[in-house]
Parts: sequence; C-alpha cells; structure tokens
Amino acid sequence: MTNIVEDPAHPVVLPRPLEELWAGGELHDFLHLPHDGTRVEVIGGRIVVSPPPMFRHNLMVSNIADAFAQARVHDPANPWVTVQGSALQWLGSGSGCIPDLIVLDQTACLETYDADAAIVLPENIEIVVEITSKSNAADDRPADPPQSRRTKWSEYAHAGIPYYLLVDRSPKAATTTLYSIPDGGSRAYLNNESWLFGETIRLPDPFNVEIDTAPWRTW
Repeated sequence: MTNIVEDPAHPVVLPRPLEELWAGGELHDFLHLPHDGTRVEVIGGRIVVSPPPMFRHNLMVSNIADAFAQARVHDPANPWVTVQGSALQWLGSGSGCIPDLIVLDQTACLETYDADAAIVLPENIEIVVEITSKSNAADDRPADPPQSRRTKWSEYAHAGIPYYLLVDRSPKAATTTLYSIPDGGSRAYLNNESWLFGETIRLPDPFNVEIDTAPWRTW
C-alpha cells in the first residue's frame, strides 16, 4: 500500500504508510529535510513540518519541567517525571507527534527507559504539553469549527491521554488551558480549566504542581 503526499507542484508517492515511515525515522530523510531541528509530525494523516522552536518557546517548556522538578524536591513521594522531545504514536491513528513535554509517573518512565523504546505509548503518559508557535498554532488547538479537522487536541483525546496542557502564546489568547476527560469516540476533551498569562497555574490532584507564568510572553 502506498500513500500520496498531496502537493499540486510536486506530488510524492510514499512506499509505505506515513505513520510507519515516521515511526521508523525514515520520513524526515524521504522528504529531504535538513537536519537542523526541523520537526516532522503526522497529524490525522497530514504531514506537518515545523521549524526549530524559538528560545522563548523552549524556555517556557523548561519552566513547566522545572515546576514538576521542584514539586518532587518538596515532596519526595511525588511520582511525576517530565521528558522533552520524545515521539508519541499509537496504532491505527494515522498520527505520530512529538509533544513539547510529556509527564509520566516514575514507574512508566523506568519501564519505557528499560525497554529502550523509540516511541512512547500514550497509555504511559499522564499529561502531554504543547506550547503554540505562530507558524503552527492551529495544529495544537481544538479545530474551529469542531470536528472540521484533526489536530493534536483531537488526537491526544482519541489516544486517551488523561490531560492536555495547552499554552497558547497568541496575543489574542495568552492563556494556558488544562483539558481533561478525554472521549476517544468523539476525539474530544470534555472538560477544561484556564489561566491567563501572569496567573499561577495550579494543577489539580494527583499532581499538586504550581507553575508561575509571570515571566511568560506572547509571540
């Protein structure tokens, strides 16, 4: 079976399904993309190519990771571990993503580490974090109108990841939203709670993590 990448000027026929090529690390080379940090993802059967994130974006990712690390310092029983840049895929989804940050408990983290897995399975992830960039923000948010296209929001819900923390850096938003209660059938999260930039994010049980957003800026 082949997949066709739609491009009016340069149609490309792929030798195997997109998600299979992506999982094997072949899609990047097949598309002849530079190895400069360019990120290649497959979202609902679409190839999405993003430039390397800017410094401010990456620092905000680090802020969130640091908040989880500090929570573990204050409470050694706190089990949550953060990992950046790991690939996430689930069978039959037509998607393969590289979230900005994932949050796992220590047991799932050690199991994935011991397995030397190239792909993290969604059942091992408690929170997935995305921070929007100007070039591809629509792929992180819920589609507008709903169900009009598949985005990371719908794909993470379809995978059953319990929480999705979306930091929207658009000047029109400047908001962080924690989505919860995923419904795989409708590819939607059924609940959400939001904080404006400048407010302290207080993640609920079982996390008990506070994230200071006072330094955060829009793009």
